[in-house]
Amino acid sequence: MIYDIRHKTRVDYAAPVRLARFNLRLRPAPWPTQSVSDFRLAVAPVPWSMEEEAGPFLVNRSRLFIREPLDALEVESSFRVEVRAPDPELALAKTPSVAEIGARAAAHRDLSALGPASYIYPSSMTPLSPEIVGWAGPILAGARSVMDAGLALMHAIHDEFTYDGSATTAETPPLDAFRARHGVCQDFAHVMIVAARGHGLPAAYVSGYLRTLPPPGQPRLVGADATHAWAALWCGDALGWVGFDPTNAMLASTDHVFTAMGRDYADVAPMDGVFHGGGGQTVAVSVDVAPVTEPVG
Repeated sequence: MIYDIRHKTRVDYAAPVRLARFNLRLRPAPWPTQSVSDFRLAVAPVPWSMEEEAGPFLVNRSRLFIREPLDALEVESSFRVEVRAPDPELALAKTPSVAEIGARAAAHRDLSALGPASYIYPSSMTPLSPEIVGWAGPILAGARSVMDAGLALMHAIHDEFTYDGSATTAETPPLDAFRARHGVCQDFAHVMIVAARGHGLPAAYVSGYLRTLPPPGQPRLVGADATHAWAALWCGDALGWVGFDPTNAMLASTDHVFTAMGRDYADVAPMDGVFHGGGGQTVAVSVDVAPVTEPVG
């Protein structure tokens, strides 16, 4: 599939802010099943400085500095991406056992953004939770391989949890969402990551976009698509990272557009920053994932 992606964000501040610094993580990082072209980034007002850098983790970051006072910020990114389908037999792939993959990850010498070493320990937004790890124990008991484990966790979260956009915020701890059994894609990915890491599996948080399909007979609405999040498990050197989407109970495929991968949401948030000033703010986001080509057959 080939898509044209457009992501617009507008932030309105109740009172002017100044000396603002922002991190934007909108340019997709390299990913094996994607090719990105014609990336563009527009910011208003024009920043006094803007620097591009890679990392930490599998992230491309734009660092902005705006000196003058501002009462609103507009950011728009766009790019074209080709997403190649994974192996149709991926779910049946032979992968190491849960115990073996944990030992391999702990002994792995690859400290790059794609190496498993950075994704086996708790992080600020995915702390170790005995309650979540205990819940996952019986689910993983019958898993013969890391692929089986990922599928089992993914389906368990999809079956037991309810998607509810009003139940959580971007700061909600995984344990709170777990106990409520309500949340959004960020919460489901965090719960899966905590469960997997608690059993020795390298697990990462992936941010990106998801193509949504309109109801039958209805036109596709421009701007009605969404940012999305899912989990990825390291399945050994041969297979690498595999995306598991617990929100939709499916492996990441041609409807999923990869942007960044880190330990948790904080590593890959599309936008964050600091500034001088106070008062509230309102944020409006519009995302468009427009297919350029449809699959053949």
